[in-house]
Amino acid sequence: MPLFMDVHNLGEVALADVEKAHAADLEKQEEHGVHYLRYWVDEGNGKIFCLVDAPDAEAANTVHREAHGLVADEIYPVAEGS
Repeated sequence: MPLFMDVHNLGEVALADVEKAHAADLEKQEEHGVHYLRYWVDEGNGKIFCLVDAPDAEAANTVHREAHGLVADEIYPVAEGS
């Protein structure tokens, strides 16, 4: 399955809030064949980065939309290096 990195540009973000949103993603992901793997938060710059295994970018964004409404601003297909 393809791997994607999505980017959220929120302005202000707190790690505790992202943890809650990620938990909501995990509850919804199976409905769309998606598996959120990891996330990173840059509180100072208001950015969140999510690594997701998904059939396509829209499926990944659908999980975000249904779980908490915070869809990604950008989504990039990525490949893992060694």
